Amino acid sequence: MPKQPEPEQPSGSAPQTAALRLGVDRTSPVPLYFQLSQQLEAAIEQGRLAPGSLLGNEIELAARLGLSRPTVRQAIQSLVDKGLLVRRRGVGTQVLHSKVRRPLELSSLYDDLEAAGQRPTTRVLRNTVEPATARIAAALGVAEGADVRLVERLRYAHDEPMARLRNHLPVELLDCDTAQLESTGLYRMMRAVGITLHSARQSVGARAADAQEARLLGEAPGAPLLAMERTTFDDTGRAVEFGDHIYRASRYAFEFQLLVRP
Repeated sequence: MPKQPEPEQPSGSAPQTAALRLGVDRTSPVPLYFQLSQQLEAAIEQGRLAPGSLLGNEIELAARLGLSRPTVRQAIQSLVDKGLLVRRRGVGTQVLHSKVRRPLELSSLYDDLEAAGQRPTTRVLRNTVEPATARIAAALGVAEGADVRLVERLRYAHDEPMARLRNHLPVELLDCDTAQLESTGLYRMMRAVGITLHSARQSVGARAADAQEARLLGEAPGAPLLAMERTTFDDTGRAVEFGDHIYRASRYAFEFQLLVRP
């Protein structure tokens, strides 16, 4: 395999890794490259290495940590393979983004992104009343054709589209002001008017993006998407929302905690 050229560090741009406390434990059975890659990945996910920031080149990083250049290269390549870093000729190795890992629990994407320091923002695509289809009516426990509220939003993190959120709600549930929908999360709006969220029925799947979805999410047509449907109930057992959401698989993952039955 031909030797890959070392990405150049642009003049006047300081590598952001210089401010990080990085180190490896040579007595640990964990491979050195993996220790380094885990520290860099944590720095990306915690926002200490922001999207667009530069890593030092492999030679400087290896010298600083007392590691071989192939070890550093392997650590960086593992993050390139995960889509967290990109090598750009004439620019260097740049941080692309952090992949959002969301625990599978009854919480909103807005709250999860904010808690992770991802700076969520929202663009409302539709906020209207429409007749319930048979599928929506069954989920919300209303008559087919009855009026329901449709709220469709595009959710961003670090100014990058992450998900298209489509929610149907009982029309009398709350006042869905568009400006408020763009400044906060739907679950926060529900809690603010005294709705106590209690439980949800949820399914998660995968499919390919169609042309419109790809355009909205900044992906290529046919790119993999995570798809989630959720019906949420309040503490009286009333269905308060039916969500039909899609997420960029390149930027997003659900996390599960699995327990052994006693």
